[in-house]
Amino acid sequence: MENIYLPHLTKIAEVRRETADTQTFLLRFTDPEIRRSFSFKPGQFVEVSVFGLGEAPIGFASGPAQGNGFEITVKAMGSVTRALHRLQPEDWVGIRGPFGNSFPYEEAKGQDILIVGGGIGLPPLRSLIEAILQERDAFGAVTILYGARTSQDRVYKTELDRWRSRGDLVLLETVDVGDETWTGPVGVVTTLFRQITVDPSKTIAYTCGPPIMIKFVIQDLLKMGFAEDRIVSTLERYMKCGVGKCGHCAIGPKYVCVDGPVFTYRQLKDLPEPP
Repeated sequence: MENIYLPHLTKIAEVRRETADTQTFLLRFTDPEIRRSFSFKPGQFVEVSVFGLGEAPIGFASGPAQGNGFEITVKAMGSVTRALHRLQPEDWVGIRGPFGNSFPYEEAKGQDILIVGGGIGLPPLRSLIEAILQERDAFGAVTILYGARTSQDRVYKTELDRWRSRGDLVLLETVDVGDETWTGPVGVVTTLFRQITVDPSKTIAYTCGPPIMIKFVIQDLLKMGFAEDRIVSTLERYMKCGVGKCGHCAIGPKYVCVDGPVFTYRQLKDLPEPP
């Protein structure tokens, strides 16, 4: 795109409900030139405008080579995201971006991959997973660990089944609170570490989820022997403008919207508020 700072129109092509408060939107640009030139990397985000209310930063949830459109997965939390949930296919939204850095992807080729997601933290990781699966032979073993509060709070239920049925990756799930519909493990996502075997010297670990989850995931990865630059995490902070001007997401010398939202633990540990 010629100017990522200018908003462009997209039309909602599809809405898919994930949980009681989370939906996935397929967005398509109406301008053919923008559609052809738009590209992004896993881990980046866009500013999504609901006209008359404002905009919110939302990460990409689809693989970068999806084609005619891209997906975002949105939890209804504030006025903009709740309004977005009220929109239907054929409604319009504005898009600025893409912004931020991305998950180190090319550098991970030839390495084993460990992905640890929690709740609504899976959507940005889904973008990475889809990118990896598009070039599956370029990577070693792929292990995905996913935890949610309850079985109903799991996003991408159909896709999780599809990933699990593949023969070229391992997917393990757990929930914090089980019920009669759940037959899998119960416990926080870090309890799944006991069920896997990884070689920290040749594995890159990516994690995204609630801050408290990320904190304990990183602690356990360090105990397992992962080097600080082999642990890659998103950093959750309230972002507003997306370009490092408003200061809402500043942590010490870093602006999460510009310098992140993806960091290695080596970068994170020196911040005033490390995970």
